[in-house]
Amino acid sequence: MNRVTSLLIGAVAILVFATIMLVILPGVQVRTIQAPAGLQDYTIEQLRGREQYVANGCVFCHSQQPRSTGQTFADLARGWGRASTPGDYAYDSPHLLGTMRTGPDLLNVGTRLPSRDWHLTHLYQPRAIFDWSIMPSYPFMFEQKAAPAAGDVVVKLPAELQPKDGGVIVAKQEALDLVAYLLSLDRSYPVSDKETTLRDQGYEPAQSPATLKR
Repeated sequence: MNRVTSLLIGAVAILVFATIMLVILPGVQVRTIQAPAGLQDYTIEQLRGREQYVANGCVFCHSQQPRSTGQTFADLARGWGRASTPGDYAYDSPHLLGTMRTGPDLLNVGTRLPSRDWHLTHLYQPRAIFDWSIMPSYPFMFEQKAAPAAGDVVVKLPAELQPKDGGVIVAKQEALDLVAYLLSLDRSYPVSDKETTLRDQGYEPAQSPATLKR
């Protein structure tokens, strides 16, 4: 009986210690972190787009946590930006760190690819830009019209993807919201005096979709 009691006490002690070290202390530290000066809170449109990001499963194929240079396959070398810090997620609730990288990390996609036209084309048909892409298309976020109405955003497509019976493809509000969220993913501001922004490292705006693939 004494042996069983000792085992139980030891197990409980280990559980309590692990909970304190892995849950309680990190939680306390995160609550005291302030948003960096360069980080803007999400707009209503961007928050709607964030909901689309979750609803359409983007989080299952894309991470939002560039790793430090001390780890294998440093993400900075891949062009994904500096290693993320807790402050980068100050306005994220819940965070969308992700656990898979079927596609590239997106924490700085708004810096790498700041073109709304590029993202709309990519969402409508990824293979219009990258013929090797395995990303699913999201045609339900768009609609075909005989002619665009005032305020419509027409998706730029190569000739082979234009509607066969004429007309244009325009983005629905959910597509515009999702792109607004993607463009807000910009953590390129320096978090210390020794770091430079992605723009300082020579990043160029994305090309027009029409120039990426004919």
